[in-house]
Amino acid sequence: MTIDWNAFDPWSAALGGAIIGAAAVVLALVNGRVAGISGILGALLRPSLPDAIWRGAFIAGLLAAPLAYALVATWPRVTIDASYPVLIVAGVIVGIGTRYGSGCTSGHGVCGLSRLSPRSLAATLTFMAAGFATVYVTRHLFDF
Repeated sequence: MTIDWNAFDPWSAALGGAIIGAAAVVLALVNGRVAGISGILGALLRPSLPDAIWRGAFIAGLLAAPLAYALVATWPRVTIDASYPVLIVAGVIVGIGTRYGSGCTSGHGVCGLSRLSPRSLAATLTFMAAGFATVYVTRHLFDF
């Protein structure tokens, strides 16, 4: 993936982070739930009606947010250098990892760390280290 760093705007990144944090806080205060996307989406695969409503609304918001952004700003130019089969395999591996790790980056990294969860700290350090190692291996050792 290539990012046009000349067009990078730290203010939009900070605003996006603040919105993610606010959404996590609101979900915790209103629903008593952690905003872990893998858990929210995974539970939609075996829905119960009261839960499915808020989970579906949360996922719909995730899908609507980039469309709303496009109404007020231009999307940054992003080039993905991987093929669709590689992206599919990567997505499956990430999905398996979130199940084994009992959560994803949003659940552990955003919500868990803000609650000072030792388990989330261990999980976040682990998946960040795995991500760094994967980038190093694929970009520098195998030149994918």
